[in-house]
Parts: sequence; C-alpha cells; structure tokens
Amino acid sequence: MKKILPLMLLAGIGFISYSCDNKDDVVVQQQNVNLQMKDVTGTFTGANNANWTISQGLNIKSTDVVLVYRNMNSNSGASAIWQLIPKTYYLTNGRELDYNFIFNSQNVDINTKANFDQSTLTGTEANTYLINQTFRIVLLPAGTNTSKTVNATPPVDYNDYNAVVKYYNLDDSNVPSTRVN
Repeated sequence: MKKILPLMLLAGIGFISYSCDNKDDVVVQQQNVNLQMKDVTGTFTGANNANWTISQGLNIKSTDVVLVYRNMNSNSGASAIWQLIPKTYYLTNGRELDYNFIFNSQNVDINTKANFDQSTLTGTEANTYLINQTFRIVLLPAGTNTSKTVNATPPVDYNDYNAVVKYYNLDDSNVPSTRVN
C-alpha cells in the first residue's frame, strides 16, 4: 500500500498538469460578419504639451469592439510586431509617454500624452515613438464576442494580436492602409 500511494499521487499530478493546457486552439468560423481592419500611418504633432493625435474616420456601430494595435517596428523596416494600446513607455529621467485612443460612431482618435513636453524628445526617441507610426484598427462587431456578461473574460487574449487573428479567422494579408497628416 505504501508503494501504491506515491504512484497514485504522481499519476494525479501528471493528469492535472496535462489537463491545465492553456493553449487556445479554438477558431471561430465567422459567417456574414463584417470584420474590419485598417492600418493608419501618421506622425504625431502638437503644441503646448497638448495631446498629440492621429485621427481616422470609420463607421463604428455602438456595439462594436474596437481594438487598436501599434506596430512596434514602424520605422525599422522589420516585420510587424503588433502591441495593443493603451500602452505606457517609461523613458529616461522619469519621463512617461502614453499611447491611448478614443472613438465614437464616426472616428478613432489615437493620441499620445506625456508627463513632459513631447517636442523635447531626442531625434531617436521621436523616430521611435512619434514619426511615421503605424496602427492597426480592428473592429469586431457584436456577436463575435462570446462573453455573456459585461465583466466576463473575453474569449481570446486581445493583447495577443496573433491570437485575435486566429480566433476570429481574420485575413490580415491585405489590410487596407491610409496615410494621415
């Protein structure tokens, strides 16, 4: 009996470890749903330390889920790495630069806000954070989100762009793009 108890314990731990797989291999097959994706590239400019904004007109339904991703490789020429915003970057000397967005039924405004005058960024910092920045706006119509309550966990980790593309079966090979300002 003493020899069987450790084997049963080991088997139980193995079963629990195997069943706790966190890989999301679910793909939602969307039919007759108009998922929209659009790339917007622009340069943030502003005055008097105001919010610096890039605006994009879109037709957004009140029930749409709006996701905005920033291409972290906008100026490097490397393949895109999409990061969900809002996002805060902590620069040197206690400086903080925030990306955020707001939207209404006709427009998405992507903006930066900082605890310093953004016009004082070095050339390298301005190229990294303000100049020729590309954002991907993803609109998910109501009904694509399988969460039943307001505070429910979303069906996919929205922070992971590739997981969103896979889950909603999105084709991101030919996303329309526009240049603003």
